Amino acid sequence: MSTPFPEGFLWGGAVAANQLEGAYNEDGKGLSTQDVAPQGIKGPITEVPTEDNMKLVGIDFYHRYKEDVKLFAEMGFKVFRTSIAWSRIFPNGDELEPNEQGLQFYDDLFDECHKYGIEPLVTLSHYETPLHLSKQYDGWVNRKLVGFYERYARTVFTRYKDKVKYWLTFNEINSILHEPFMSGGIYTPKDKLSKQDLYQAIHHELVASATAVKIGHEINPQAQIGCMILSMPTYPLTPNPDDVIAAMKSEHMNYFFGDVHARGVYPGYMKRYFREHGIEIHMEPGDAELLKHTVDFISFSYYVSICETGDSSKRTQEGNLIGGAPNPYLKASEWGWQIDPQGLRYVLNMFYDRYQKPLFIVENGLGAKDELVTGEDGVPTVNDDYRIEYLNDHLLQVGEAIEDGVEVMGYTSWGCIDLVSASTAELSKRYGFIYVDRHDDNTGTLERYRKKSFHWYKDVIATNGQSLRRSGE
Repeated sequence: MSTPFPEGFLWGGAVAANQLEGAYNEDGKGLSTQDVAPQGIKGPITEVPTEDNMKLVGIDFYHRYKEDVKLFAEMGFKVFRTSIAWSRIFPNGDELEPNEQGLQFYDDLFDECHKYGIEPLVTLSHYETPLHLSKQYDGWVNRKLVGFYERYARTVFTRYKDKVKYWLTFNEINSILHEPFMSGGIYTPKDKLSKQDLYQAIHHELVASATAVKIGHEINPQAQIGCMILSMPTYPLTPNPDDVIAAMKSEHMNYFFGDVHARGVYPGYMKRYFREHGIEIHMEPGDAELLKHTVDFISFSYYVSICETGDSSKRTQEGNLIGGAPNPYLKASEWGWQIDPQGLRYVLNMFYDRYQKPLFIVENGLGAKDELVTGEDGVPTVNDDYRIEYLNDHLLQVGEAIEDGVEVMGYTSWGCIDLVSASTAELSKRYGFIYVDRHDDNTGTLERYRKKSFHWYKDVIATNGQSLRRSGE
């Protein structure tokens, strides 16, 4: 069977600094918003870091990255997506000079990747804002963050211009609509945050992102700089036109971010939304020009699709980060996320038709409770056939989208090594190909073990997708 995946397809895995590095207070690192969010997205925030916050240790990647990168190389990774912890580089976020020890850590990490021919794909801001910027300035509500972010971006673009070719500006930027503290560092409680302030904060992020594209290209014209969207394909619950329009409006709220990143202007449907909700975006002189610095590619996460309906009694907030109504045709994961491999083909086509820019799937995976067992060779492993099936089925749909003519740069599965979950801050919700012996009660040796999926993914990469199994095979 020939494979639709093009030569040079970037196979790999994805993580975020705050979910695996640990070393939250070492080598000059300042506190970030994650250091006071011990229960993840949904839980309350604390005044200071507390021992129950598993992210303070993570999986100790900060001290064990060489061992982990070697395992990624064994799988054959072409690319490794990680993020830079902003507060490692600027501990408070508003300093004039960066922290050299923080910069050196990422120098060493990227060097280790290159040792094995792995390209780093680096997110500048992945759900962690320096805590000082959140408390002192209310995060991205304050225009000053554009300047602080520009200084940070310029610093790391300059430092790593010969080591990092692929960059992302903000992780799942549209998630700020639902989780303003985690996504935008906004300290004002969500229920007290006005729509005016929320969309002004979004404008500041969009300007900052465009500024990063502009200066990134000035520093290294070869750099490829993308945006990152939380993709949530939305189907009408029924053919009732009310449901179709409800689905369209829901899609607009997510497309808005990609539209500005890829087209450089605010779309008409958002101007209408602003008018109807009394929102006036304050634009500084030059903002409209800055936004024209559009991204080179669109990256996105894909976990679930949702349904929308005009009947509010059928909507739910259960499970998925972004509500909607459950799809009666789909099964769900242990955490209530509905599993829809074809939704990935659908969203790839939708984004490519809309933007005509290369696409990069930078998150996709299955969180599950894994059981460590003794393998045939006497070494502990996890028989995670459920994860293999999930990833196999999704990758087949990526192949279908490529056959449809969609330009897909690569695929990095989420949490390629077990890490602390963003939504619940648990380690029992595991995504990785590599099992890490650490548990929600803080016990464990931190030892690494290859799961069954480790060997499966190694084959997928080695055959450039040819080893993927179609149903019935």
